[in-house]
Amino acid sequence: MPTTRDDSLTDIAGLRVGHAQRTGDGALTGTTVVLAPPGGAVAAVDVRGGGPGTKETDALDPRNLVQRVEAIVLTGGSAFGLDAASGVMAWLEEADRGFRVGPAAGQVVPVVPAAALFDLGRGGDWRARPDAALGRRAVEAAARTEDGAPVAQGNVGAGTGAVAGGIKGGIGTASVVLPSGVTVAALAAANAAGAVADPATGVLYGRLFEGRPVVHPSPERHEAARRALAAARQESARRWAASVRPPLNTTIAVVATDAVLTRAQTQKLAGTAHDGLARAVRPVHLLTDGDTVFALATGERPLPVEEHLPGGADFAAGALNEILAAGAEVLTRAVVKAVLAAEGVDGPGGVFPSYRDLYGADA
Repeated sequence: MPTTRDDSLTDIAGLRVGHAQRTGDGALTGTTVVLAPPGGAVAAVDVRGGGPGTKETDALDPRNLVQRVEAIVLTGGSAFGLDAASGVMAWLEEADRGFRVGPAAGQVVPVVPAAALFDLGRGGDWRARPDAALGRRAVEAAARTEDGAPVAQGNVGAGTGAVAGGIKGGIGTASVVLPSGVTVAALAAANAAGAVADPATGVLYGRLFEGRPVVHPSPERHEAARRALAAARQESARRWAASVRPPLNTTIAVVATDAVLTRAQTQKLAGTAHDGLARAVRPVHLLTDGDTVFALATGERPLPVEEHLPGGADFAAGALNEILAAGAEVLTRAVVKAVLAAEGVDGPGGVFPSYRDLYGADA
């Protein structure tokens, strides 16, 4: 299936992405905001990791009151970094966007679901983490972008301090257009405890599902990369011993579509998208991960009716299944693109080589 114009989350009309980060002076962290169109989008979440750090995820239960959300926050800083969502809430309140509780301007309660990854200490300073001010910077950056603007990838936003299996992680995004015309897209902050590359060959796991021949690094290149990664891990452990404990992990993501989905269908999309994460990271969903996938449906394209059921109900299982499968596909590719876009880091918090550092610019 063809990718969309920019192969990114913003190929879903109305979605905007903004990043803000802190680097240097012991900081290596950031926040990414996915801003929905005014009026919000149907949202859901599926949490699979054993150590999640989240905010307002209960509000996304289809049984609960709030129907749409205005923004999703992905952030570094572990549980501390969830403060970034407060800055996003404040900005939305000033814009009169949120769950309306009164008739006057500003009488809204913005519901801003958020998930955090663990990057504490990766810049060397344990206390350098996102806060409300950084969250506000990220949502302001999103609001300044044009509809459909390209999304920066790699060491930006929530991916600034991300590391995946010892290799520098980051932000990645991908999209696809289905035969029905529906677009499905994903944005991921890849920060996994498991490996993103096969230790036996060096091939990125996600590339095994791209539907084209996989180019393997030469045995010599792979052996050199293996030794370099082992040395980086050893040096990082030495630096941790002098500063902070070894960091934990978590991959967090947003999967979105322009289709009309119910809240229950959107939650199913969040769940099946985890299959894409499992293709790109091995092992996945560990106790030291907090793997969380949000799903958004902007409702621009109705699903085609395939069958009229007794009682007048319409059913579009085939069209929905295509969206669910595509959600897993684009999340796999988003993780691959995050790893390929990342740049290596050598700082007081550790040595985190990029995949291209290890396997070359053409990897």
